Amino acid sequence: MKLFKSHFWYTKSQRNGIFILVICILILQSFIFSDVFSSDKIISTNTPEIGAFQNQIDSLKAIEIENRKPKIYPFNPNYITDYKGEQLGMSLAEIDRLLTFRKSNKFVNSKKEFQQVTKISDSLLNKIGPFFKFPDWVTKQNQENTKSSFTSNETKNTFIKKTITTNDINKATAEDFKTINGIGVAFSERIIQYRSKLQGFTFENQLYEVWGLDKIVAAKVLSIFKIVEKPSIKKQNVNTVTFKELLKNPYIDYELCKKIFNYRDEVAELQDISELKTIKDFPLDKYDRIVLYLLAK
Repeated sequence: MKLFKSHFWYTKSQRNGIFILVICILILQSFIFSDVFSSDKIISTNTPEIGAFQNQIDSLKAIEIENRKPKIYPFNPNYITDYKGEQLGMSLAEIDRLLTFRKSNKFVNSKKEFQQVTKISDSLLNKIGPFFKFPDWVTKQNQENTKSSFTSNETKNTFIKKTITTNDINKATAEDFKTINGIGVAFSERIIQYRSKLQGFTFENQLYEVWGLDKIVAAKVLSIFKIVEKPSIKKQNVNTVTFKELLKNPYIDYELCKKIFNYRDEVAELQDISELKTIKDFPLDKYDRIVLYLLAK
C-alpha cells in the first residue's frame, strides 16, 4: 500500500488543478458531441436566386458547346480538299468525283452543277449549299441565266444578230464573240486570253477549258466559229528545255514538270516524244495537248 500511496497522494492545490482539468475536458466533449449529433440544416434549392444562377450556368455551357462545334464559313466549292470534304460530310467517292472533274481544268459554277458532278444528296446540298461562294462574275452570270430561263421557246437558243468579221475561232475578235448570246465583255476577253496562252486553238473542245464558260454557251460559240486554220505553235525540245520554260506549257503543272525532268535524268535523252507516256502517273488524257508544244529532237 505504501508503494501505491506515493502515486495517489496530492496536495490540495494539485487536486484543485485536476478537478478544473476534468471540468474543461467534459465541457469540450459536450461541444463535440452536440455538433456531431446535431441535424444538418437543409437548404432549399428552389429559391429564385439559385434558379437564376443555375440558368446562367446552363446558358454558359450551351455557348461553350456551340463554340466547340466546327464552323462553316463561305468557301468556293471548286477548291474542296479531302480534309475539307470530310468535314462537310461528303463521302470519299463524292470527293473523288469532284477532284477528277477539277483535274480536267473545269470548274463548277452553281450548286446544281456541283450536285451533278459529285452526286451528293439533296439533304447535304441544302446543308452546305448556302455556304458556297462563287466569284462575282459567276454569280452575275448565274443570275442572267436564271432570267433567260423564263424566256419563250422562240427566243431560246437564238443568237444576237450582229455582223461578224470571221468564223475562224483563231482570228475572231472580242466583238465577234460577243455576238453569241451569253458571251459578254468578260467572257469574250477571257476566250482571247486563253487562246493566246495556247498559241491558238488546235482542238475545238479546248474552248471548254476556258474558266467559267458554260458548256451550253461554249457549244453556241462552236456552232458559229470553227478552226479554219490550225495555229503554228512553237515547239520546244524536251531534252534541252529548262524547267521554267517547260512550266509555261499550259497543260503541265509543277509536279508533272518534275516527273518529266526526273525521267529525262534517268534516260539521259528521250529518243521519241511518245516516251512521255511511260512516265508514272503521266496524264494520258492530256498527252495530245502536251505534245503540241514539245518535240524530242
